[in-house]
Amino acid sequence: MAKPNKKGPSKTVDIYCKGCNFLLFKYRKAGKGALLKCFKERISKDFTDIPCTCPQCDKVFARECLIRGTPAFKMIGGKVWCK
Repeated sequence: MAKPNKKGPSKTVDIYCKGCNFLLFKYRKAGKGALLKCFKERISKDFTDIPCTCPQCDKVFARECLIRGTPAFKMIGGKVWCK
């Protein structure tokens, strides 16, 4: 399988925690579908202290995994929203 494009798209979205509305990431998202995964190389700004855990409410919002050989966060449904 092909690896994701390293440069990625120029459009960024803000990813928030659904429980406390804390800003978690600024992410360069491609396409207009739902947010299922975040490739680590496309995260432009990370506001979390511990990976996959919200610093404000301490809830786990994602899991670390490898997708197509690239490190990524796989989002848990209903834990985050993006704008």
